[in-house]
Amino acid sequence: MKQYLIYSMMFVMTVLMAACSNNDNPITPDGEGENIQNHAKTVLVYMAGRNSLSDVLASDLQEIKEGSLQIGEDDNLLVFVRRYNDSEQPWLARIKNGMVTDSVSLDDMGIVSSDGQNRASDPLVMEGVMHYAFSHYPATNDNYGLVLWGHACGWLFMNEVTEHRSRAYGLDNGSYIYSQDGRWINITTLAEILKGMPHMKFIMADCCNFMCLENLYELRTTCDYIIGSPAEIPDLGAPYEQIVPDMFADGAFYSGIIGKYYSSVSGTLPLSVVKTSEMDNLAQATRQAVQAVKAEIGDAYPDMTGIIHYYYTEMGIKFYPEYCIFYDAGDFIHTHAPEEVYQQWRQALNRAVVDCRMADRWNTDKIWRYMYSDFTVTEENYHGVSMFVSQDPSLGDYARYNEDIRQMEWYSAIGGI
Repeated sequence: MKQYLIYSMMFVMTVLMAACSNNDNPITPDGEGENIQNHAKTVLVYMAGRNSLSDVLASDLQEIKEGSLQIGEDDNLLVFVRRYNDSEQPWLARIKNGMVTDSVSLDDMGIVSSDGQNRASDPLVMEGVMHYAFSHYPATNDNYGLVLWGHACGWLFMNEVTEHRSRAYGLDNGSYIYSQDGRWINITTLAEILKGMPHMKFIMADCCNFMCLENLYELRTTCDYIIGSPAEIPDLGAPYEQIVPDMFADGAFYSGIIGKYYSSVSGTLPLSVVKTSEMDNLAQATRQAVQAVKAEIGDAYPDMTGIIHYYYTEMGIKFYPEYCIFYDAGDFIHTHAPEEVYQQWRQALNRAVVDCRMADRWNTDKIWRYMYSDFTVTEENYHGVSMFVSQDPSLGDYARYNEDIRQMEWYSAIGGI
């Protein structure tokens, strides 16, 4: 926490210095004699690729270069790249007119990692990179965007660089690509880092299972919109050559992003956009819905049979309901709450989910006909966001899940379920 405070103070001092400067000299990597020009919009694509996605990072980076040809002269498109390459440090650079410019390494930025591995998921690395990026390439009127590229698994807790368990975003396997001891950054830590950065226009999660209400609520004060999928996404991810211009657009820019993403995978990926200012209202409506569900079922665990689930943790070929997590939030409430309660809740959801795309199936590392054969996606039961629902702790991993969920602000806001 002390490190977050130090970086936040450094950031404020840097921005104040920039605001007092009238010199338009270009930025130099070593920072000597630099004066920061306040550009219109800044988007950082944070590419955590030291894992099984390392091989596809290059193709997405090339797409980003192509997309940069369609943005304004004053717009800043930045990338942070961490992949398997023993000959290079992770680096941050601006992509301009299809070219990599002003590239700086972690050493150049004065960033020292926690464990010497320079992991993209290390809070010190992530915070340092974002601080450098947003202070050297500031935007006006909070016109900042962040793309989280890499692996993710919603809010689930496993291994983090620090002592906490985490499995949320940014898997970094260290020096061995097939490591079973990879490190992630959890959503609570990510939220603390982002609270020390400028308020952003959007966060786009080009990673699996990000659009769960637990994540969205945790990040609600850091940006205006969050874009992503409640389900698993294909390795190649978004079509950046098409959507980069939309990241710098005004108005309903997010519709262009998810529309082109959806088309690029032929409609086989559920996507949604959440307006974060509506998350508190949605939490209140969900609390009322959860109370109604509890009144209906008493002390029993909710029967989740037939309800959409967006991730299945068991890797075998036999279906076990106890390994289903990330249930469709609306499908759960519609199934277990009285109709009038659901309709009130749905109104709150509609104000929060400002755009979405439905898919009746999606790419997954499981066998679809075995693991996802217990439900059918329809316009009526698809809602674009997921939610954890506690189950019998004697089943699967629910003893751990039921306890870990208590660390999320969403759990307290809705009174638990």
